[in-house]
Amino acid sequence: MTSLSERPDPEKIHMDIPTLLATSPVMPVIVLDRVADAVPLARALVAGGIRVLEVTLRTAAGLDSIHAIRAEVPEAIVGAGTVVTPADMAAAVAAGAAFTVSPGASAELLRAGRDAEVPLLPGVMTPSDVIDALAAGYTEMKLFPAAQAGGIGMLKALAGPFPQVRFCPTGGIDAASAPAFLALPNVACVGGSWLTPADPVRAGDWAAITGLARAAAALRPAA
Repeated sequence: MTSLSERPDPEKIHMDIPTLLATSPVMPVIVLDRVADAVPLARALVAGGIRVLEVTLRTAAGLDSIHAIRAEVPEAIVGAGTVVTPADMAAAVAAGAAFTVSPGASAELLRAGRDAEVPLLPGVMTPSDVIDALAAGYTEMKLFPAAQAGGIGMLKALAGPFPQVRFCPTGGIDAASAPAFLALPNVACVGGSWLTPADPVRAGDWAAITGLARAAAALRPAA
C-alpha cells in the first residue's frame, strides 16, 4: 500500500452531492479496525453494485483505509464519515476522500464544506438544523440519527416546510426498513451499517458482503 504521505492522484472525482446520492440506493457506513480489510471489503461492495462508500473516521484505521481504497479500487467512490471539524475534513481530503459526511453541522463546519475541494453532506436532526444548512447553501442533508429523530414520520413532516431538501437518512435503518424510507419522495438514498457486519468482515467472508450489497443495490428510491 502507498503511504498516506503520498497524496493520491490529483485528478479528483468531481461529483456533486445530488449525483452522488443518486448513484446507489444505499450508502454503507463502514467502520474498519484493520486497514488490511479496506480494499477487499471495497471490492466486495463494488462487485455487488454498491460504489459509494462512506468510511468513518471513528477508528485509527479510517484515513489509511480511505487512502488504500482510493489507490486500489478505482471503481469505488470513497468518502469520509464522522467528519466533525474542519481539520477532519482537511485530513479526509488529503487521504483521497471524494466527499465528506458529518453527523451534525456547526456553522464552522458548514463554511469549511463550502470551501473544501470535495463536497460535504451535512448532518441534521431538527428543523432548525435544516434551516441553518439551507442558509449555508446546502439542499442535500443526512438525517441523523434517523430512527431516533423520528424516522419516516419526521421525514414526512420535514417535506412540508422544506420541499427543496433531499435527505440521506442514516442511523437505525436496516435491510427490512430501508424500502419504506426509500419510498419517500424526499429521500435520495439511505445510509446503513448492515452491509458490512463485523463478523463477516473480521472473517474475510467477502462473498457474504457482496450478497448483502447486491440485495441493497436492487432497492429503488421513489421516482
